[in-house]
Amino acid sequence: MHITISIKKLLCALLILGGSIASFAQGKVTGKVIDGETNDVLPFANIAVKGTTIGSTSDFDGLYELSLDPGTYTIVFSFVGYETKEVSGVEIKSSGDVVDLNVTINATAATLEDVVITTTVRKNTEAAVLTLQKNSVKLLDGLSIESIKTTGASNIASAVKNVPGVSVQGGKFVYVRGLGDRYTKSILNGVDVPGLDPDRNTLQLDIFPTNILENILVIKSSTADQPADFTGGVVDIITKDLPSREEYSISIGASYNSSMHFNDNYLQYDGGNTDFLGFDDGTRDNPLENTPGVLPFPQVDPNAAIQNTQAFERTLAAQRDQSFTDYSFGFTAGKQFEVGDNRLGFLASASYRNETTYYEDYIEGQVFRKNADPSIFELGVDRSQQGEVGVNNVLLNGLVGLSYKTEKSKYKFNVLHIQNGESEASIFDQRNLIINSNQIKQDNLIYTQRSITNVLLSGRHSSESTNWLVEWKLSPTLSRVYDKDLRSTNFIVSESDPNLFTISPSEGGDPRRIWRDLEEINLAGKLDITKKHKLFGRDAKTKFGGAYTYKQRDFTVDQFSLPFAGSFDTSVLGGDPDQILAPQNIFNPGTGQGFFARRDSNISDTFDSTISIAAGYISEEFKLSDRFNAILGVRFEKFDLIYTGESQSGLRFDEESILDEADFFPSANLIYDLNEDANQKIRASYSRTTARPSFKEASIAEIFDPTSNTFFIGNINIQPTYIDNFDLRYEIYGEGANFFAVSAFYKSFDDPIELSFIREATGQFTPLNLGDATVYGAEIEFRRNLDFIGFENFNITTNFSIIESEQNFSDDERDARLDNLRVGEELEDGRTLQGQSPFLLNFGLNYNGQNNGWQGGVFYNVQGRTLQIVGNGNIPDVFTLPFHSLNFNIGKTFGEKKNSSISLKFSNLLDDDIESVYESFGSEDRVYSRWSPGQEISLGYTYKF
Repeated sequence: MHITISIKKLLCALLILGGSIASFAQGKVTGKVIDGETNDVLPFANIAVKGTTIGSTSDFDGLYELSLDPGTYTIVFSFVGYETKEVSGVEIKSSGDVVDLNVTINATAATLEDVVITTTVRKNTEAAVLTLQKNSVKLLDGLSIESIKTTGASNIASAVKNVPGVSVQGGKFVYVRGLGDRYTKSILNGVDVPGLDPDRNTLQLDIFPTNILENILVIKSSTADQPADFTGGVVDIITKDLPSREEYSISIGASYNSSMHFNDNYLQYDGGNTDFLGFDDGTRDNPLENTPGVLPFPQVDPNAAIQNTQAFERTLAAQRDQSFTDYSFGFTAGKQFEVGDNRLGFLASASYRNETTYYEDYIEGQVFRKNADPSIFELGVDRSQQGEVGVNNVLLNGLVGLSYKTEKSKYKFNVLHIQNGESEASIFDQRNLIINSNQIKQDNLIYTQRSITNVLLSGRHSSESTNWLVEWKLSPTLSRVYDKDLRSTNFIVSESDPNLFTISPSEGGDPRRIWRDLEEINLAGKLDITKKHKLFGRDAKTKFGGAYTYKQRDFTVDQFSLPFAGSFDTSVLGGDPDQILAPQNIFNPGTGQGFFARRDSNISDTFDSTISIAAGYISEEFKLSDRFNAILGVRFEKFDLIYTGESQSGLRFDEESILDEADFFPSANLIYDLNEDANQKIRASYSRTTARPSFKEASIAEIFDPTSNTFFIGNINIQPTYIDNFDLRYEIYGEGANFFAVSAFYKSFDDPIELSFIREATGQFTPLNLGDATVYGAEIEFRRNLDFIGFENFNITTNFSIIESEQNFSDDERDARLDNLRVGEELEDGRTLQGQSPFLLNFGLNYNGQNNGWQGGVFYNVQGRTLQIVGNGNIPDVFTLPFHSLNFNIGKTFGEKKNSSISLKFSNLLDDDIESVYESFGSEDRVYSRWSPGQEISLGYTYKF
């Protein structure tokens, strides 16, 4: 075979190879150009490298990209009728280096002469988020992914509590401005997403790892294009977008808690072979799911009764084992390709987290009552409950996204799946003094399987002149929560012989097995159209559009008990729950004794409900002067809740309209720039919003929780809450990430919804519309680089919120409290709002070495005493006490291309406990719940390639 290569072809190949090598040796400058006049992106602006012929233009998203050899450059930004801005000191350190540079340019004052503004680049992502905050028409606060990494947070719940006025309850749920999760809304990429907890109105944030994040925005003032059902704030979780370069990374981590890990007393039970993946393999499936209706009693059909009983998995006892440490790993990949004149990008991310917790002295759901004699101040024990709890929590998630971008359009397709499996084993000692004072030993085995699958398809389109902008989003979500084979067994412990255990149906109840299935389909869509025009001779924008959300939830319960027939002597079991379903203890037709399965499902446990929200809005953004910007709008929402269910008393609703509300929600945001650079602003806003009842609350459901022995009773007459919101804020934006803001707010609530004890009913709770309420407070935030005192790479971040609230008593609540006043006690006009914290404090001191790769910091967070459960009658209020969280994090980036990083984090350095107590006049506080999270050490490693 002869191979002939011409000199011409060889030269061409060498040129191509040389060009490829040169391109590979280059770095990039990427960023966004912001229009300071309209607080929006500036399409088709000119970007040039001073002293060269290299240049580009921003696309309709305001994004641009420059490929440059290693070196230091001055980048020039210009647009007809706008100032020209030069940014010097832009350094490409090495091949493959990417510098993020966002700029804002303002319109010139009635002249086309160039105005040159020279500045120096600071590669600071926190500053980029502040730029977004500065140019927003809403009052908002944000966190960038880089600032999240500095705190060492592994999930959104851990990170978001560093935002001013934000706290996190139970490690999962966000409270904004001290208001409970009812008044806070969590959305994903701007679209509503259902939560994994049926008892909450918001999405639990600990399920989102930080490796899928772009940033987190907390919106505190409403505009017409935002959903109306929030009051404290909207937490918008924004996932990663089209990558600016090819990037891949892997990360691994492990955590050790001395009080929880490698502990031989850890409680667990054997489940399925796929528990480590966050779902059950069928081991816990309901064996009698296909056997509906009443099960035959053994006296009627002994063979069927025996067969049904033997179908259940026999493990009922919590087992001792050695606990393992927490561990996690993750992977991300992203790249973009040129497709003709367009760009196609993909992003993929997956992460896995396995956490083990063990609480040796866990107290939950205790009940204390006031004495009938008002001269006796001490609370009496109604029910005590404390013991040990072991939990293994597995979280597996994946995100796949595609983006396609043309000159005037951008399309985005994302699929996110989150899988969560939580296995819990516990042993509690209980005493119920309402019945008697016998001690009860309770074994609980719980497995909860949760999942969310979310699809997002969105588009953004600009007209040729950029005067029209159309944005749309379609987002279906499927949410599932399965409580699979919840097992609870109670033994009475003999007072005279602590080694004698018996089962007493009248005191402790029969052993129970429960399956609860919740499935929710959420279909959300929205359309936003923006038209730029002139008003009063100045630039203005009209924005209008609509949204529709449909939610359908099925909640079903299948409950069984394991009573015994005849005069079976339960003391022979020795207090071991596993002996209950041993072959010799299952019903024997010959003796007429033994355990058998009985279906105890109540019709009131199950319901089917749908919610639909149809919305339309219009708003106008315009300038009253060169420095005075106004955004006025109104939103209309039609809310419908349809319910199907039946109560124990025989009351039935069949696709009944429970709520049918049509409301207008006006909003106004005013922004005044105190100087020409717009670095000092005053913001004022008003909006009307709402808080609506959840599916379970607007129902006649009666749902029993066997682990806490409490009932939730729905309220079919519950009504939405309406809130008037007022905000005032003063902001100063300094160089880089320097920032100062002070805010004041006032909120007036009509018919707030609160969870309350049912009077004279032990362990029963119901949602009620109680008296009107007001909340007001102030926030102060301060971020400052300490270079002015010689600490160039140190930054201090602190914010403090102080909040007051007053809830007026309803007539029933006032009467109940008056009936139970102690001697010398006077009833005030009202009380604090449920879930409202009187103060929040965040403090952080962090170091970020620009050249040596070191970063770290110390971070402190606390919130004030908060009303958790509203008392009723002789049951006092329950308050959550302050939890002092002090964490320390240190990390190092190393490697030739700084592509490796290692981090070390110390959590809960103060070793504080999480505690809630009953508070009553003249009485010592009594514990409602308490557990210790312990102290944790976490080590993580990330490699980028």
